[in-house]
Amino acid sequence: MPEIKYKRVLLKLSGEALAGEKKTGVNAEVLGKICDQIKELVKLGTQVAIVVGGGNFWRGKYGHQMERTTSDYMGMLATTMNGLALQDALEARQIHTRVQTAIEMRQIAEPYIRRKAEKHLEKGRIVIFSCGTGNPYFTTDTAAALRAAEIEAEVILLAKTIDGVYSADPKEDANAVKYNEITYLDILNKDLKVMDSTATSLCRDNKIPLIVFGIDKPENMVKIVKGEQIGTIVK
Repeated sequence: MPEIKYKRVLLKLSGEALAGEKKTGVNAEVLGKICDQIKELVKLGTQVAIVVGGGNFWRGKYGHQMERTTSDYMGMLATTMNGLALQDALEARQIHTRVQTAIEMRQIAEPYIRRKAEKHLEKGRIVIFSCGTGNPYFTTDTAAALRAAEIEAEVILLAKTIDGVYSADPKEDANAVKYNEITYLDILNKDLKVMDSTATSLCRDNKIPLIVFGIDKPENMVKIVKGEQIGTIVK
């Protein structure tokens, strides 16, 4: 088995990453390409946990005239739909997978229990954490940081539509500079939109490194685990 740099990772996927160019719903081809690479991680011997967003089905801005708590709970249900889609695609590739939800849904998923999640990981199963933290007013970025701390993940792999952290949005500013390495404090001070401030602070306080990479090339996650310098490392 080849040498790997990270033995336990938490992969953070946005809902939009599963939607492809249409930005809504789940694109089976895109989902398949992502799951093919996750399978490669498992074959390398890396333990993989996943937190997935729900923006391809529901975003808070859609419910701007709705009470915030209700809108956030609808978003949590959207993350569960994505979690089930990931589980189905992974198990079609003979990868044993468990979905755990922060809000109990016994008929379709396990409730989140840290010790049980760790046992699954140790047995080589993928664990998908859905429903965020289970609380309104918290994003799935915060859920990713929280779950990474709880399961003692060595790194968070943050899949984005751009290939790293820039001084500004490279889609809007042609002079935006890409960082190969940056600190959490710099992200907070410069107000760079990498993760929300709560998630950023949680990663900083618990000394969890974060690697931001482009999901348009899903094979990047395999290269990162093997130790290649891809995207931007935040620490």
